[in-house]
Amino acid sequence: MSMLGISERDLEESFVRGSGKGGQKVNKTNNCVCLVHRPTGLVIKCHRERERETNRFLARRALCDELDHRLNGAPSPKQMEAMRARKRGSLLKNISIVQRKITSD
Repeated sequence: MSMLGISERDLEESFVRGSGKGGQKVNKTNNCVCLVHRPTGLVIKCHRERERETNRFLARRALCDELDHRLNGAPSPKQMEAMRARKRGSLLKNISIVQRKITSD
């Protein structure tokens, strides 16, 4: 965020109730994050995970990606490599979780 010149003072953060998968916990807690970047008016909503802190991180990352895309146009080669690494990381994370489930049974 500091590379793009975004400070926490520029963000307005609120939490709302999510919906969808996740069961009773998702329906009872305010874990959907709404970020508003005041200077640009950009609004990001994130409800990918059940945990509020994870959604806060993912919302900030999505905000940085969107602002960078709006400022610089097409993604740079460095950004493309970072996106590929994120995809690989999520695939490896899913694989390791599956492997733990197999070995624990």
